[in-house]
Amino acid sequence: MAYTVAVAGKGGTGKTTLAGFLIDYLVEKSLTPVLAVDADPNANLNEVLGEDVEITLADIREDVSIKNRDGNLPGGMSKTDYINFKLQQAIIEGKGFDLLVMGRPEGEGCYCFANGILREATDRLSDNYKVLVIDNEAGLEHLSRRTTKKVDLMFAVSECSKRGIQAAARVKQLIQELELDVKELYLIVNRVPEEGLSDDIKAAIESYGLKLAGTVPLDAKVFEYDNKGIPLVKLPKDSVAVSATRHIFDEVLIPRLNA
Repeated sequence: MAYTVAVAGKGGTGKTTLAGFLIDYLVEKSLTPVLAVDADPNANLNEVLGEDVEITLADIREDVSIKNRDGNLPGGMSKTDYINFKLQQAIIEGKGFDLLVMGRPEGEGCYCFANGILREATDRLSDNYKVLVIDNEAGLEHLSRRTTKKVDLMFAVSECSKRGIQAAARVKQLIQELELDVKELYLIVNRVPEEGLSDDIKAAIESYGLKLAGTVPLDAKVFEYDNKGIPLVKLPKDSVAVSATRHIFDEVLIPRLNA
């Protein structure tokens, strides 16, 4: 069973960027193979990683729904067989990692079907990988969807504000309320100004009982690469954001993977 790392946070906190940095880090450290899952309907993890997406789980949902309704499933194939066939087509093969993308359904309806496919896929495929990295949907609703049975380590990503820390604390609260199988939760505060965390933010982190994995400085190169459409995993390894996240992974993740 793969060691599962999930990245959660509000939209705009940089969680997808940090998830991409994590995948790149694992590949460079030869902690492979890695299965990366973009569980955010507003998918852009592939852009951070520099990969093109042809089929998403939402596309499979639409295709299966139409074919099942019209009785057009390929001859001799059950609905389950056809889903598994399409799932293999949806796996994007990167260098040292594979990527599955949730995507956004085109038609009406909830994500229940697509989430079901995702849960089944991660459960079935995880034995083939060393690490499973899940970039969760922005916000908190996704926690109730239980896109995987267990999470060994979750990073809650916050911007450098008291409101951001409150949102991260809400992640912790929901995990407890829903009795989710999340073994450890750590906070990462992203885009921290040069002067560092203020005393008010430090006090907020302590008051909510959050474990701080570390901070990631505000990095102009992240915005520069993003605006130019350059995959963020191509940032120099000595850029302040990449360097800081790698230090966090060295301190928090590596001891757990080597345990």
